[in-house]
Amino acid sequence: MKVIVDTSVWSLALRRDKEVPPAPVQELRQIIHSHRVQMIGPVRQEILLGIRSRSQFIKLRKHLEGFPDLPILTEDYTTAAQFFNHCRSKGIQGSNTDFLICAVAVRNKFSIYTTDKDFDLFSKYIQIVLHKAD
Repeated sequence: MKVIVDTSVWSLALRRDKEVPPAPVQELRQIIHSHRVQMIGPVRQEILLGIRSRSQFIKLRKHLEGFPDLPILTEDYTTAAQFFNHCRSKGIQGSNTDFLICAVAVRNKFSIYTTDKDFDLFSKYIQIVLHKAD
C-alpha cells in the first residue's frame, strides 16, 4: 500500500542530532526503499517552512524533488472540510493540512504514516488507515 508520510515523520528523519535513528525514521527508510512514499504539496511546504539558511533550504528542496507531488483535487478540499467539520462536532481539532492528508489518503486508498497522535483521534470518526511499522 502507498503511504502519505506526515511532516512529523519527515521532521524526525531530517534531524541530525542522533547517531541511531529512531524507529519512525527506520520505518520511513523502508517505505522509501520500497517506493511507497507519496508526497503532497502541503506536506512539502510544511517540511520547508522555517529553514533559515538558504543553502540548507536549497539542499532540502533538491532532496525532496525525488518525491513528486500527488495531485490534489477539488473534491479532496471538500472532503477535508467535511472531515474537519465532523471531527470538530465530536470535539476533535486538527489542522487544515492534517484533514487534507486524510482526504487525499481516503480517495487514493493510501495509508498515513505519522507520529502525530491527533490522527489516532481522527481515525475514530473518519475512515483513514494509519500505517503501522512492520
